[in-house]
Amino acid sequence: MANTKHYLSLIKFSHTIFAMPFALIGFFLGLNYFFPLSGVFNGNATNVYVGDAVPTQVSYWLLKFLLVLLCMIFARSAAMAFNRFLDRKFDALNPRTAVREIPAGIISHNNALMFTIVSCALFITTTYFINSICFYLSPVALFVILFYSFTKRFTALCHLVLGIGLSLAPIGAYLAVTGHFDWLPLFFSFAVIFWVSGFDIIYALQDTEFDKAHHLFSIPSVLGKKTALHISELFHLLSATAVIWAGFNGEFGYFYWAGIVVFIGMLLYQHAIVKPTDLRRVNLAFMTANGIASVVFSLLVIADLFLKST
Repeated sequence: MANTKHYLSLIKFSHTIFAMPFALIGFFLGLNYFFPLSGVFNGNATNVYVGDAVPTQVSYWLLKFLLVLLCMIFARSAAMAFNRFLDRKFDALNPRTAVREIPAGIISHNNALMFTIVSCALFITTTYFINSICFYLSPVALFVILFYSFTKRFTALCHLVLGIGLSLAPIGAYLAVTGHFDWLPLFFSFAVIFWVSGFDIIYALQDTEFDKAHHLFSIPSVLGKKTALHISELFHLLSATAVIWAGFNGEFGYFYWAGIVVFIGMLLYQHAIVKPTDLRRVNLAFMTANGIASVVFSLLVIADLFLKST
């Protein structure tokens, strides 16, 4: 019988480490838009937003923070469970994925679909308590992240669709705080698009032959492993360019640029250890390198925001 551990494995909860840190960047960027971050805690916040009064109570922002985290968890849970539900027949045929919960018979496909529906409902409900713009845009966000699961059936650009889905994290969190769009969080969203697309191409190298045999589309299966890695390199170059541009646009300090060194360093590292003829370290590149890139970078960005506010 399936338990909580099985459902966490179904949705690869550990992979939350990729998008969640960028959601935190978006949240603290939004918080810093209203007042210096130190003002949240000492009660001396200065409102720079023209409009309604901005609450300064710690409890208000802690609740907002919790709601953003829940939105991330529910949205990603819906996307992953739906992907597993939709791909269950292919997963059963692929030796690499046959051990997953649905093909292994641990979780039924009906339960996975129900889990998806409940996660979607919880996501929309949570956005309702954040603000109206997040609530109205929640179906759009769900469409993007669920639509990705269909794309491998008809386009090699599926990696970019995945990137777009995860790129909603920083701009969504910023919207949750401020209620409006801005350019700075969009730079981080652009960075996520190409960062995720790039490492998803690397991850897809493992299934190149399987995808070809079953008429599934990915950049490695359509263009070959060598060309796919070159495209991944290009995407990561664009991602690095986006975070560098954000650094200048946001007038960040030393902590931010230290974060960029780590982020770009991890991009270079994963391309150094994965070769078209040697895929033994794909998982090291996928999980470890990108996990370090997102977590360390986000912590240093947030630290820089606090440093600027003191």
